[in-house]
Amino acid sequence: MSEISSRKAAIVGCGFVGAASAFALMESGLFSEMVLIDADRARAEGEALDIGHGLPFAKPMQIYAGDYADLADASVVIVTAGAGQKPGETRLDLVKKNAAIFGSVIPEIARYNREGILLIVANPVDVLTCLAVKLSGFPEERVFGSGTVLDTARLKYLLGEHLGVDSRSVHAFIVGEHGDSEIAAFSSANVSGVPLYRFCEMRGRKACGAGAEDGDGAALCRTDGAPCELQDIAEQVKNSAYEIIARKKATYYGIAMSVRRICEAIVRDEKSVLPVSFMQHGMYGIEGVALSMPAIVGRGGVEAAVPIYLSEKEREALRASAETLKKTLALAEE
Repeated sequence: MSEISSRKAAIVGCGFVGAASAFALMESGLFSEMVLIDADRARAEGEALDIGHGLPFAKPMQIYAGDYADLADASVVIVTAGAGQKPGETRLDLVKKNAAIFGSVIPEIARYNREGILLIVANPVDVLTCLAVKLSGFPEERVFGSGTVLDTARLKYLLGEHLGVDSRSVHAFIVGEHGDSEIAAFSSANVSGVPLYRFCEMRGRKACGAGAEDGDGAALCRTDGAPCELQDIAEQVKNSAYEIIARKKATYYGIAMSVRRICEAIVRDEKSVLPVSFMQHGMYGIEGVALSMPAIVGRGGVEAAVPIYLSEKEREALRASAETLKKTLALAEE
């Protein structure tokens, strides 16, 4: 095995998501070397050439198409290989196709690289993260998925728009499955330390409904008599990918920026708290499945889980999300 290079990344799968992620990472300057691997070698070569031609406008980097042997010293291996989500298709509908692809891809990665981090991006990301842990034999902290990092960004964006505040000042998480059973953790959401429901009041929105007094932000907000459910925002987040896919057939820019953000936390050892998908062992009574919860992410991968406050209703929804994923995982493993 080669010695790991902290400045080298590998991307396995050069479809829309893989190519967009490669471009985002090239512009980030995080890595000085990046290898692109795809079943269609010509596709990987074309993407490497296309992105490489922009290097005079960016920081120096060696970017090229390669084989699995070329990822032996990569510190981060980003796995986007898999079938894309089609209009009308859920992420979980993809499970059989992409589980089969992972059955060949992950062992090849592990054959050449035993010390890097596996960042799973292909969907359904939670199920595929579980499979990657089993197929790779890597320590669990070094195999995790992009999870709900993008969903959380969408939630912050929509809450910022709703409240008329910079989305970077909004602190909230989507947890659970990256998909239809995901949960907006409104009960722990805040804007620069101010509980969400109180900030609604500060911005001229009267927070009312069950749970407002105990901090459950899933309260009804009204502005000038017009109903505005925070749960409607959660639904918009959940349906964002479907809306984008219906209009342009695929999503890739948002997830590419999420990949960049996760890689920043790893390469710079930032100890950032991000809602990545990782194996659960007892938190909120959930065991043996990967799903998204806030975690400290650094050079070693997932360094610690962060048990944020969830209302009892949110905990029940999280456990239901875990059960949904367990059933889908069982189907994938058949």
